[in-house]
Amino acid sequence: MACARRHVTYAPDEPELRDSLRIRTAAGDAWRCLRCGGYVVGEPFEHGPAVEAPVPRRGREVRDALILRVLALERALRGLVILGAAYAVWTFKNEKSDLRHAFDQNLPLLQPIAERLGWQLSDSSLVHEVRHLLTISQSTLLIIALVLLAYAAVEAVECAGLMSLRRWGEYFAVVATAAFIPFEIYELAEKQTWLRVLTLVFNVAVVVYIIGTKRLFGARGGARAYEAERASDRIIELHEASDTESRPRAA
Repeated sequence: MACARRHVTYAPDEPELRDSLRIRTAAGDAWRCLRCGGYVVGEPFEHGPAVEAPVPRRGREVRDALILRVLALERALRGLVILGAAYAVWTFKNEKSDLRHAFDQNLPLLQPIAERLGWQLSDSSLVHEVRHLLTISQSTLLIIALVLLAYAAVEAVECAGLMSLRRWGEYFAVVATAAFIPFEIYELAEKQTWLRVLTLVFNVAVVVYIIGTKRLFGARGGARAYEAERASDRIIELHEASDTESRPRAA
């Protein structure tokens, strides 16, 4: 039989469980894989107390891992966009004077066309906004670029933590996501758009989901309950793997 990645064999210290997970073949001892149920000839991958046996991801854990990794990819994409924005601001900072000169020089050339369209450039909010951007100081633009760069770095750390399925990554993702929720609420209070509503709902759902499923910050019994559940799963997995009427051939 073939596993999704590799076989997971384990030799418990408890004699009864140990013997029930092992068969003897002409090629030597074979140990039952806790993931696929097949028998693998050779030394077990690990050994120790039953409570320390590995628990291969199945069912809910596979689903949770998939969701976290999809979130990691979303963070990676967001980080790349923010990094691109930081680069654009940095480039704009260095070329602002040239852009302002080109804007002031070419704007009058658009006046005849604008008059034909009934568009008064002097009263245009777009023109005023561009002029405002061109008057922002280089030091302010530098700060904006650095803030965007730091934001991209946060997204990169979130991506790494969630992709690796580490507990510190789950904590970091929750804290980082929750930190921006007040700003999203403020933006939504200023102006309601579907994108802002969906962004807020999505990020709140992410925080609630990770805290609830991973029992972070003491939720649902906290880390102790989470580890106790995993320890219980280890024993259950070992008993289920050993509880069989017929033993298949070695894999």
